[in-house]
Amino acid sequence: MTTSTDTLRLTLVQSDLVWQDAASNRALLEAQISPLAGATDLVLLPEMFTSAFVVGKGAVAETHPGPTLEWMQRMARELGAALAGSVAVRVDGAQFNRLLFVTPEGGLWHYDKRHLFRMLGEHERYAAGKDKLLLTWRGWRLFPMVCYDLRFPVWCRNTADEPYDLMLCVANWPAPRSEHWSALLKARAIENLAFVAGVNRVGRDGNDLDYAGQSVVHDPRGETLVHAGDRATLAHAELRRDSLTQWRERFPAWMDADHFQLLD
Repeated sequence: MTTSTDTLRLTLVQSDLVWQDAASNRALLEAQISPLAGATDLVLLPEMFTSAFVVGKGAVAETHPGPTLEWMQRMARELGAALAGSVAVRVDGAQFNRLLFVTPEGGLWHYDKRHLFRMLGEHERYAAGKDKLLLTWRGWRLFPMVCYDLRFPVWCRNTADEPYDLMLCVANWPAPRSEHWSALLKARAIENLAFVAGVNRVGRDGNDLDYAGQSVVHDPRGETLVHAGDRATLAHAELRRDSLTQWRERFPAWMDADHFQLLD
């Protein structure tokens, strides 16, 4: 049974990725996270962590459910922690950049990336998702998203009707736009009075794009709790519910927010 916790232990896996080699990526990531058994509550993996950001001709999407979901479920059980990350999947003839969130208790949620990165043709290869994912796990209200979604503040908006405590962003965000990545993550934390965790990869991909990591966790004030730098590493943060509650009570900007409705 899932229990509520006042402190959430979060791990960001800032890793290099092997181009279009799911088995190698699963083995690489398993070696990195296996020592975390019992020491974390939530492990955040990068966007398309089994393939890297492959969107052009020859892009490989696995069936869903498939081997990566099975791997995530096994790792969640062994770690005693939830895992989240996105995978290129194929469902009923359509392909999605799909974030999977799995828990050691057997819980499974998914979110299909809504905002597809047209500058590399992602919208030509994958279908866009339509619905937000808001889930509660261990008493924490979570809002997962994928990479380019971060640029759209209306989509990310924390509302009284659909509130969240922690925004999760998994990404393959190239190095030339690292300043955008850092600024947007901090802004989303401040404007939404929420913790924000963003995980990005490092290394060079098959498109000759470089990635500088800069994975980070911000608190609701926009202050940095952990910053992973530009090398492959695991970054750990402990999120305290009382600090979130106290700041929202002290600075209730949400009470003056504009009301809106998203239209397709």
